Amino acid sequence: MDAILDFLHNLTDPNWIIDHGGYYIVLAIVFAETGLLLGFILPGDFLLFITGTIIAKPEALTPFDNHIQNMVFWELMIILAAVLGNMVGYWFGRKSGKYLFERKDTWYFKKKHIIQAKDFYERKGGGAIILARFLPIVRTFAPIVAGVVGMNYKKFMLYNVIGAVIWVGLLVTVGYFLGRNPWVERNLEYIVLGMVLVTTVPVLFKMIFGKSKADQLPANGKTA
Repeated sequence: MDAILDFLHNLTDPNWIIDHGGYYIVLAIVFAETGLLLGFILPGDFLLFITGTIIAKPEALTPFDNHIQNMVFWELMIILAAVLGNMVGYWFGRKSGKYLFERKDTWYFKKKHIIQAKDFYERKGGGAIILARFLPIVRTFAPIVAGVVGMNYKKFMLYNVIGAVIWVGLLVTVGYFLGRNPWVERNLEYIVLGMVLVTTVPVLFKMIFGKSKADQLPANGKTA
């Protein structure tokens, strides 16, 4: 457990990232967070922000000799990793969907969550895939649930790409331009902490205190 915590802490340090794989470790983490079940523990949002600050560094001119070209290149590579990650998650959901609907409820799995997710997709449509990109934990399970509930694949891919472009493009670009500011560089840890709180606290609040429609229905599943 300590090793995991140390690894997550190191991901807030641009110098550590540069010394341990650089942009390639970013690609691997983005793919894992958006495509693998255990990826929900990974810090996608602020890692993208930090990637932008790394690209802004004078010594980070690779593979091009121009910062803007490097930013566009690595944004495209990270977008590709995010799209592929969601595709893997969708595939896993399609393959395991029947099993998930048939299995009994346990302390960590509730069938009603799958049913609620299906209702969410029916109401929000492709927007659910885009919004999920900006929600920790949710972005890991969103493509899996999309596969479970049988979301149209072409529609899923369209919003998968749109969501990845907005998510990666926004956070990396903001990190790039703010990362050139000396004050931001000196206070990067506090900015990262703030980003974690802003993105995570609302999700945790909803998970702990939120009450779904399914919880409010009578035992027979019918409304009054």
